[in-house]
Amino acid sequence: MLYYLLYPLKDTFFGFNVFAYISFRGAGAAITALLISFLIGPKIIRTLSFYQIGETIRKTGPESHLKKEGTPTMGGIIVLLSIILPTILWAKLLDKHILLILMATMWMGAIGFLDDYLKIVKKYSRGLIARYKLTGQITLGLIVGIIVINYPDVTQHATAISIPFVANGTLDVGWFVYLLLSVLVITGTSNAVNITDGLDGLATGLVAIATLVFGAIAYATGRLDYSNYLNIIYLPGTGELFVFCLAMIGASIGFLWFNANPAKVFMGDTGSLAMGAALGTLAVLVKKEILLFLIGGVFVVESFSVMLQIYYFKYTKKKYGEGRRIWKMAPLHHHFELAGWPENHVVVRFWIMGILLALISLSTFKIQ
Repeated sequence: MLYYLLYPLKDTFFGFNVFAYISFRGAGAAITALLISFLIGPKIIRTLSFYQIGETIRKTGPESHLKKEGTPTMGGIIVLLSIILPTILWAKLLDKHILLILMATMWMGAIGFLDDYLKIVKKYSRGLIARYKLTGQITLGLIVGIIVINYPDVTQHATAISIPFVANGTLDVGWFVYLLLSVLVITGTSNAVNITDGLDGLATGLVAIATLVFGAIAYATGRLDYSNYLNIIYLPGTGELFVFCLAMIGASIGFLWFNANPAKVFMGDTGSLAMGAALGTLAVLVKKEILLFLIGGVFVVESFSVMLQIYYFKYTKKKYGEGRRIWKMAPLHHHFELAGWPENHVVVRFWIMGILLALISLSTFKIQ
C-alpha cells in the first residue's frame, strides 16, 4: 500500500525512492510485524484468558505439561494479524505472488480458527472433522497449482520444478504431476507444522528459520543477475515475496516473546496450519518444492515419527496381538522429553538442527 501511495511522489521528494527497494520494504515489514505483535499480543492474551479459551492437555503426555492446562490458545490470531497487516502495508498488493500467499495464509488461518473454535469453545473433542480440514488443504493446493500453471512467471517453467545440486537443474513434470505435487507440498507442510507445534516456542522458531531461507531464495530468484550467478530459475516478480517472508519472520519472533517457555499463549491450529500453508505455498511459488524437504527437515522428521509410530503399532498389534512402539511417544519431541531432556533443551536443539539444515540448503546454490 505504501509503495503505491508514496513511491509515485519520488519526483517531489527523492527520499520516497526508497520504496522501490524490496530490501527497505522487507525491513519495514519485519519491524511493523514485531511492533504489532508487541502491541496487540497482551490484549489478545487477556481476552482469551477472560473468555477461558485455554489449552486442554492430554493426560497421557509428559507430566511436565499438566501445568500448562488452561494456558490461552488460539494465539495464532496474533501471528496472522502480524503477518497480514505489514504485508498489506509494505508489499505491492497487486502482485500475483503477494495475493496468492496472503490468500493461502488467510485460507488456512480460517480453517485453523474454526478447528480451534469447535474444540475449545464448543467442546467438540475432535474439532473440525479431519476430512473437512483435509478438503480445505487440498483445495488450496489445487488453487495455487492451477494459478501457477496458467499464469506462469516464465512460460517454459510453468510446470517445472527445481532439482537441488544440479546446475540449472529443472524437470518439467507436466500439469497433472505438478498439481499433485502442489497439493502434497501445501497439505503436508501445513500438517507438519501443526504436528511440530507441541512445545513452547518450537514450531514458532523453526518457522522463522525456514522462512528466512525462503526469503533469501525469493529475493535471489526474482533478480536476473543473482539467479544467473547461482544457476537457479529466474522468476520475475517473486522478489516481492521477500517482503512477506520478512513480515512472517517478524511475526514469528514477536509471537515468540509470548510463546517462549513458560508460554503465556499457544498459537493453536489458527497459527500452525496457516504458517505451514504459507511455507508450502512459498516453496511452490519459487519452484523449490523438493528443497523444502531439506529446509523444513525437522518438520518432515516430526511428521514421519508420527506415521511410523502409528503404522508400527498397528502392524505389531496385528502380528503379535499387542501393539508396540518405536518411540516413547510421538511426535519425536515428546520422545526426547520422556527420555529425560528438559523442554527447553529439546526446543533449542531442534532449532539448532533447523539452522543446520537451513545452512545446508543454502549451500546447495553454490555447488550447482
